[in-house]
Amino acid sequence: MVAAPTTANWLSIAALGVIWGGTFMVVSVALQGYGPVTVACARTTLGAVAMLALMRVMRRPMPHGDGRFWAHVVAIGALSTALPFFLLSWGQQHVPSAFAGLSMAALPLFVLPLAHFFSDEPLNLRRAAGVTLGFIGAAVLLGGDATSPAGGAAELWGRLACLCAAVSYACASIVTRRCPPVDPIALTALMLSVGAAILVPAMLLTEGVPRWQGETPSFAIVFLGLVPTALATMLRVSVIRTAGSVFMTLVNYQVPLWSMAFGALVLGEVLPPRFFAALALILTGVAVSQWYSMRRLFRRS
Repeated sequence: MVAAPTTANWLSIAALGVIWGGTFMVVSVALQGYGPVTVACARTTLGAVAMLALMRVMRRPMPHGDGRFWAHVVAIGALSTALPFFLLSWGQQHVPSAFAGLSMAALPLFVLPLAHFFSDEPLNLRRAAGVTLGFIGAAVLLGGDATSPAGGAAELWGRLACLCAAVSYACASIVTRRCPPVDPIALTALMLSVGAAILVPAMLLTEGVPRWQGETPSFAIVFLGLVPTALATMLRVSVIRTAGSVFMTLVNYQVPLWSMAFGALVLGEVLPPRFFAALALILTGVAVSQWYSMRRLFRRS
């Protein structure tokens, strides 16, 4: 059974909403000086170094698990860091940061069916109806011009990359939930290390050794590595393991709102009407699918 969320879980969800909502804006800034693989690699590697240092300071031992444990660690690292970080960085070359953030609202739509088959959170008729409504919203977000967007094929692939990142995060949530017991700080350090091990060779092969590209994009990368990667990943792992993957999806009510606000107010991005229509459909679908679960969460909290 999934434990009732604690006050710390709720505060973590609120903090993650703001942090991840602003991440897409910061990624756009970093992309002004660096390639997408470099941005993804730098934030993952910096996050791994920070978490390994934290493990040492706190004297947390390195886990000694069996093959099943390490298989989970590798899968979580690939699905929650390397793959989605690259997909989002690459996609944001071609779509606004607000779109990337809004695509994260679709994450619960992928978590719920996966949790039905691979976790302890069954999918019933009401949840299925909510997922269906949400998928309609995802289709609206993708756009009626999906076959021939104004930005051409690159924009279409950028949109799909952001939505695929949401799928990757959803898979990671389920694998994290099924991972054998392990200290959250140690798991965070290991999963980021796995992501770094994947992305460092990819960066060297495709974009080479990065060079200093000015203060603004370089500081953006440092911020990405320390705050939305190291700190936020640690909070995410802790929430999923203590309160469940469905509870974790609450953050996705906030992320698109913050990303749209940061994109419009800070970056001056134009928000087309379909963004708001898609957001309404997706969040309504999530609310329908999780209605009773949310009621129980609030009652137990």
